[in-house]
Amino acid sequence: MTYKSYFIILALLFCTTIARAQYNQVNDIAYREAATGYAQERCKLDVYYPTTVQDAPVVVWFHGGGIEGGEKHIDPQLMNSGLVVVAANYRLLPKAPIDDILDDAAAAVAWTYKNIAKYNGSKRKIFVAGHSAGGYLLDMIGLDKRWLAKYGVDADSLAALVPFSGQCITHYNIRKQQGISPLQATIDQYAPLTYIRPDAPPIIIISGDREMELFGRYEEQAYFWRMLKLVGHKDVTLYEMQGYDHGAMPFPAYKILKDHIRRITEKK
Repeated sequence: MTYKSYFIILALLFCTTIARAQYNQVNDIAYREAATGYAQERCKLDVYYPTTVQDAPVVVWFHGGGIEGGEKHIDPQLMNSGLVVVAANYRLLPKAPIDDILDDAAAAVAWTYKNIAKYNGSKRKIFVAGHSAGGYLLDMIGLDKRWLAKYGVDADSLAALVPFSGQCITHYNIRKQQGISPLQATIDQYAPLTYIRPDAPPIIIISGDREMELFGRYEEQAYFWRMLKLVGHKDVTLYEMQGYDHGAMPFPAYKILKDHIRRITEKK
């Protein structure tokens, strides 16, 4: 090995160390005060944040799992990107009712508004994203303003809603509790489509391949997109990740999320 190669390697190692040192992660923060029992177990979040940047954009991420399973996680594609990432758990069916689960999602976002400045994030740049069940939850609390209003947060102050393959009709596991088949659609108070409105935050809808998605999920999201357009929403986009099924579609979708974060934060 030449001296030049040796010093190049040392420089690369040094830069890698510095890049790693610029981020920190704090795990299992309780976002509900005085929670007990199952809420105390599940209502926790992790925060991954840059230590040398102020007023960074924030992604609140809700995991998937059919509202019956899943765990908070931070995808590597969101790391080292100048973002603060808040990954939240929430209570699950059937142990908790859907109203409590939606309230958990709202409480996690409200915690972010109240605390994110401590982690170098900007409450003016809070993007709420999630896959599958997580996409469903964020659509519900972002469109039906009552959930966040309970915590003194205006849903319209969110920078954007970014559902990855989120259910737009009533979630199939809520219908299962009602004895309804996953292939029998209903739209009631637990359907994001019920709360379509023109003044919602920007919405970036990302779906897997229509021939590979779960239970016609692409067509649901296409109808969701169309209804938002028809009521006059000015910033709604639909993407189809061709060749990717329901479980794999997040892999290419993270780039779309980051591209829109840049687009929207540049305006701010």
